Amino acid sequence: MHSPLKRRPHWLKVPMPSGENFRDVRLLLKQQRLNTVCQSAHCPNIGDCWSRRTATFMILGNVCTRNCRFCAIESAAPDPPDAAEPERVALAAEALGLRYVVITSVTRDDLPDGGASQFAETIRLIKRKLPNCQVEVLIPDFQGDAAALESVMHAQPNVLNHNIETVERLYRLARPQADYARSLEVLRRAKAFNAMTKSGIMLGLDESLDEIRGAMQDLRAVHCDILTIGQYLQPSKAHLPVQRFVTPPEFDHLKIEALAMGFKLVESGPLVRSSYHADQASTLN
Repeated sequence: MHSPLKRRPHWLKVPMPSGENFRDVRLLLKQQRLNTVCQSAHCPNIGDCWSRRTATFMILGNVCTRNCRFCAIESAAPDPPDAAEPERVALAAEALGLRYVVITSVTRDDLPDGGASQFAETIRLIKRKLPNCQVEVLIPDFQGDAAALESVMHAQPNVLNHNIETVERLYRLARPQADYARSLEVLRRAKAFNAMTKSGIMLGLDESLDEIRGAMQDLRAVHCDILTIGQYLQPSKAHLPVQRFVTPPEFDHLKIEALAMGFKLVESGPLVRSSYHADQASTLN
């Protein structure tokens, strides 16, 4: 690898979050005792998304059982699932008047089903309170448990998102408790339930252009519909260093290549994250 980079280029600078909508969303989430990946993962788009009254709800706590070397979420022994959490998420979505909701979670390898039943119940309650609302779920791999995935799919999410995160060669470095082939298999199985499938890749960890193309081709081989491509940003000195800042024109070119491969929707840019402009998927259903 190259020497780690210190200074972020100008295209990665974002304004401080502010505004009435931002404050309203922050207050509502606090009142309902809800976590968001926006906060826990230090997302750079929090101001943009919350000002548009959108947020990605993070269920099953804010402590992860895995220790991926790129992720800002704390790794430790988590608390038991909160049975009332799905109801609170649905109430928050209703209060915000959302038409598109994204639900994600920490990875819960300590649970027999990996937390799949909590996902399923949250989807069902949102759709009961908001019949016209579309729901996207960003799930962990459930350790490859087909029955766990099936329980989520039976709740009929509109979009099933599972990120491969990086190219296969870097899995041992970045995601030592995950498996590249297993993640692709999650997406392949989900496609059998007639849902839109989605995945994401972060760049800047020393992957080559050929490796990026290979990962995109692997995703298309399992009929993945939607792709997000963004810049990895080091959350702290304890995490993997950034090896390269990919330029906006490079992201633009990757979008063109991905669309030519057959992806139906591609978000590609330095600040793109899994849920960035996620509601655009509603035009595909």
